[in-house]
Parts: sequence; structure tokens; C-alpha cells
Amino acid sequence: MSAAAKLLRGNKINRSRAGDLLLFLFLAALGYFMALPLVFVISNAFKPINEILQFPPKFLVRNPSLNNFTDLYNLMSGTWVPFTRYMFNTFFIAFIGTAGHVIIASLAAYPLAKRKFPGVSVLFTVVVLSLMFSGTVTQVTNYMTMSWFGMIDTYWAVIIPAIGSSLGLYLMKQFMEQIPDALLEAAQIDGCSEYRIFWRIVMPVVKPAWLTLIIFSFQGLWGAGGAAGSMYIYSEQLKTIDYALGQILAGGIIRTGPSMAATLLMISVPIIIFVITQSNVLQTMSTSGMKD
Repeated sequence: MSAAAKLLRGNKINRSRAGDLLLFLFLAALGYFMALPLVFVISNAFKPINEILQFPPKFLVRNPSLNNFTDLYNLMSGTWVPFTRYMFNTFFIAFIGTAGHVIIASLAAYPLAKRKFPGVSVLFTVVVLSLMFSGTVTQVTNYMTMSWFGMIDTYWAVIIPAIGSSLGLYLMKQFMEQIPDALLEAAQIDGCSEYRIFWRIVMPVVKPAWLTLIIFSFQGLWGAGGAAGSMYIYSEQLKTIDYALGQILAGGIIRTGPSMAATLLMISVPIIIFVITQSNVLQTMSTSGMKD
């Protein structure tokens, strides 16, 4: 037997089939438990009103129906602002806010991670400290700032604070620090400018980081419509779908069915975004094994 074969045999994990089966059953049970809330939301969206109000409640739908979605459509059609306008507002805020947050956070994180200049540690300390404050604490400050710039009752009152969030800067900076300095020095020797190094080398290498940031940022903006609609945006034609649904479905128990359908529609978009990007998020950096 060769030395390589002995080494491989020595590193082989010693685990029985019974252990593999127990591990599989444990992970399957854990995955089933984590999927229960999503299954419950999907099931409720297709339940008729008598099953929704049934006590004790049934977990799975017995007589599936699309009446909840039909009632939701009829309610949305009765508003004086078209439903498509609410959808456009939501997608515009989420898309522009997410794209701006990823780009600005990446541009700011690159010099913090890979360039040494006076005050870099102080700046990063400020970024870390800013993570300690929740959105509720900064709402008044954000409102005053947007008011001074004349952006209240516009899309930018929601987009600008999202772009300036410190979470993305912290995430991108920590991830960019893993890039070997030798890789960037080699690019400089080849004559690449700083902007070319950033866009052609750094951003492709940290692709898992900014794809993860896209998920977090988009999810936050997609679900922030209600608060944004009531605090920053007053014009009905500028409000988001989340705020519109909240107002329509505040009609009491008679609208429980449309409320279940609206809940499924609201969570479906972030889930689709995650499904599309999750394979890239889980990728390992191409340079993860490189060292200086």
C-alpha cells in the first residue's frame, strides 16, 4: 500500500451506518421543525374562512380554495391608487436602496480593509459602535436629517438611510480583509489602477459577501414599507404595498382570509431572492486558500 493510500485510510472518518442514519434523522427532524412556520403560512393562505376560524385550529388545509386571493384582489382593485403603483413603489425603493447600499458599502470598505491611513482604526470603531443602535433609536435623527434636505414625502427619505446603514460596511470590510495582499500587489505591478483592482479583482472575490448583503438589505427594505409609509411618506401614490395592505386589511375579522393571502405574497418575494442567490452565497472564495 502506498504512502498516500495509507494517509487517506488513516484520515477516513470512522462512523457506522447506524450513526449516519441517526444523524440524517436528526437533521431531517430539525429541518422539518424549521419549515413548519412557512408551511403554516402557505396552508392558511388557501384555507376557507371557516377553516381559518376553526377551533382548535388545523395545521394543514382540508379544502383548498383561492377565495382569499380573489378577495384580496377585489379589495386592492377598490383603492383609488392602482395596485401596480404600490408594487412599483415597493420594488423601486427596495432595488435602488439595495443597489446603493451594496455599492457604497463596498467602496467605503475597500480602503478601510486594504489601505493604511491616519484614523482608519477610529473610523472603524465608529462603524462598530453604530451597530449597537437599533433603527428605533435613529428614527428621529433620520427624520430630522431628511427634513433638512427636503426629502420628506419622497422615495429618498427611505432609500438614503438604507444606503448609509453601517451593517454593509462592517460586513464587506471584514470579508475584504481575507483577500491576500499579494494578489492586489501583483495587480498593481501589472499596471492596474485602484478602481480597476476594486471592480475586476476585489468585487468578484467577495461575491458571496455582497450577495449575502443583497439578501439582508432587500429583505429589510421590502418589509419596511409600513413604517416608512407612516413616518416618511405621506402621499398615497408614493406609499408601498406593505402599507397599503395594512390599511386595507385593518377591517376586522371579516378580512382574515385576504390577510392570510397577503402574508404569503409579502414573504414570497424575499424567499425567491434568497433561492436565486443562495447557491452563490454558499460558495467559497476562489482565493480562500491563498496566503501571503
